[in-house]
Amino acid sequence: MTAETDWGGAPSVLRMILGRRLEELRTRAGLTYEEAGTAIGVSHSTIRRMEAAKVARLRLADTEKLLHVYGVTDRQEIDTFLKSAREANKRGWWHTYRDVMPDWFAAYLSLEQAAWQIRAYEGQFVHGLLQTEAYARALLAAGNPHARPEATERRIALRMRRQELLGRDTPPTVWVVMDETVLRWPVGGPDVMRAQIGHLIELQRLPQVTLQITPFAGGPHPALRAGSFQLFRFRARELPDVVYLDALVGAVYLDKADDVVVYREALDRAGAQAPPATATEAVLERIRKDL
Repeated sequence: MTAETDWGGAPSVLRMILGRRLEELRTRAGLTYEEAGTAIGVSHSTIRRMEAAKVARLRLADTEKLLHVYGVTDRQEIDTFLKSAREANKRGWWHTYRDVMPDWFAAYLSLEQAAWQIRAYEGQFVHGLLQTEAYARALLAAGNPHARPEATERRIALRMRRQELLGRDTPPTVWVVMDETVLRWPVGGPDVMRAQIGHLIELQRLPQVTLQITPFAGGPHPALRAGSFQLFRFRARELPDVVYLDALVGAVYLDKADDVVVYREALDRAGAQAPPATATEAVLERIRKDL
């Protein structure tokens, strides 16, 4: 099970939250990175990494020393912070798939599992949370032609496990704007695509899922320039919205407000240009009949 706290966060996301809280406390105390590091006997770069969640785990002894240095004296507040740090140090369930998962994707999974809202633009493939097993198998086999069959099956299992978040008692809201091109591209052949579209019809009836299809006839829209991307929002006030962009050999995570707003506006415009979600089922039925 994913480790959770009162913030409802997955482990590495919790490190981001705690790191930002440590930054706030240090700033409030009027200390530089160097001064904070000297006070507890570590380098200034260690303080920077702790605040940026660039450490594999938060050392509890160092964390408690920092809290004292920053003027936190209430024992209950300290204990609560340390309890959260212990949770943040736990491994997420996806750690068991590390043999078939690149290191940079672990950060994505942590964001996805902890998000309150997931928005996405998809111009090539069905979003991973909405894929059928057959569609995922065809897609992964095409994208990793030299992979061992057992490795492909492990990647499929990971993708299916991710989708369990849609069935939580309090699932995130998922809002995907998808180009019609995605559904016309014959991944796995007509039978796989018909089943995939049927799956989308069922999923878009869920209250937590919103799906919009941008038609060919609608012409270009702002999100096209960006390619596929995702926007995560969290309940915790300490976390900003995060944009995720992936590539063949890595990923980019953007959290600066000026960057995020560009992607948010592109999503808003793409959604406004597409037919409303109430029309999605009819659009999907029409495309399925064409296959």
